Amino acid sequence: MFEEILKTCCFSNDSKQRQNAAEKLECLYGCEIHCAEMDESVLFAHHARGCTIVAAKICSGVVIYQNVTMGSNMKYNKAQQKWENVGSPIIAENVIVCDGAKILGPVVIGTNSIVAAGAIITKDIPQNSIAYGVNQCKPKNQNYDFVYGENLPNGKDIMEIDRERIQEFTKSKN
Repeated sequence: MFEEILKTCCFSNDSKQRQNAAEKLECLYGCEIHCAEMDESVLFAHHARGCTIVAAKICSGVVIYQNVTMGSNMKYNKAQQKWENVGSPIIAENVIVCDGAKILGPVVIGTNSIVAAGAIITKDIPQNSIAYGVNQCKPKNQNYDFVYGENLPNGKDIMEIDRERIQEFTKSKN
C-alpha cells in the first residue's frame, strides 16, 4: 500500500490525486515527501516513517531510512533585503541516507555517498564519501558496503545473533 500511495504522491499528473496521496502518506506513515524530480527507483526503508523530504532532485538508486529530514536552510539578509541560501538538496545516484540524518539547503550529496545516522549536512558532500556528524566527511572505503547492499542478513539470522549476544551479556554480569 505504501508504494502505491508514494507513486501517486510523487509521479501522478493529477494534482488532486497527488494532494490526496500526500495526505494519506502523512496520516498513515507520518511522512511528507515533495520533490521537484525523483527517480522511481528511490527506496524508503520502514515506509519513510517520520521523514520530511523536500528536495530538488533525488536520483536513481537512492535509499532513505526513517526519520530523515531534507529541506531548505535559507536565511534573510536584512542589510541587503534578500533571501540567501535558497534551494533544496540534490541527492545524486546510489546515495544512502541513514536514520535521522538532516540534509538542509541547496547542497549536493555526491554519487555513491553515505549520509550517516544522525548527521547534519548543510554543505556539499563529494562523491564516494561518508558524511557524518555536522558537515564532516571522509572518503568511503571501497572494500565495504555500508548499511545497505546485496546479501543482507535476514531477520531470523539477526535475531539468532542477538540471542547469542544476550546470552554472552548475561553471563558477563554474573
